[in-house]
Amino acid sequence: MALSNSTRDKLKTVSTATLCSALFKRGLRNQFIQNVHPLNAHLPNMVGEAFTLRYIPAREDLNPMTVFQNPNHPQRVAIEQCPPGAVMVFDSRKDARAASAGSILITRLMVRGVAGAVTDGGFRDSPEIAALPFPTYHQRPSAPTNLTLHQALDINVPIGCGDVAVFPGDVIVGDKEGVFVIPAHLADEVADDAVEMTAFEDFVTEEVLRGRATIGLYPPTEQKSKDDFAVWRKAKGR
Repeated sequence: MALSNSTRDKLKTVSTATLCSALFKRGLRNQFIQNVHPLNAHLPNMVGEAFTLRYIPAREDLNPMTVFQNPNHPQRVAIEQCPPGAVMVFDSRKDARAASAGSILITRLMVRGVAGAVTDGGFRDSPEIAALPFPTYHQRPSAPTNLTLHQALDINVPIGCGDVAVFPGDVIVGDKEGVFVIPAHLADEVADDAVEMTAFEDFVTEEVLRGRATIGLYPPTEQKSKDDFAVWRKAKGR
């Protein structure tokens, strides 16, 4: 099922923390990609369907610099095939010693209308990438070319990224804290739930800033909390 514009827009307004809670209620505990960070934390949420590239350990006899002269090189092909609106997800085996990609390939993704990129390894040219109006997430900067340690192999197959299973078409959400993976079949209901949770948490935050205690408010075990939220929601149009 394709990601709808309505669900995409909703997911742009919620945090990965809220999504973690929404998935935990459904029994999924391990959907937050571990140890990846935004290169530019000032950009809006990244939302899109996963398009994947899997790296394996490089073998020296198969990965000289000349492999990039092959127009069918999987890394280059993946960059050109990643659909507009999708998120490019690299499985770099959690190894940031060599880069998953650099600024030229990331710029190409941006120009093609891709929604963002995430690797559990590293990107080279990270200052240039951070300056782009394009959401990117990695473990840490990495100067060596990917050929040093990684061999691009499979395009748009199930992968692991930061200890999370990512299937093509899963919905990827990135915010200022990190990146979250929503199974495609749950995206619509989780987006609706997260929007509801965000409205309530915004109400709670305002109440706490006014000095209200959290007991009975968060969670709303007292009827007064539920009634106050209903009044707040009507006043805020949420």
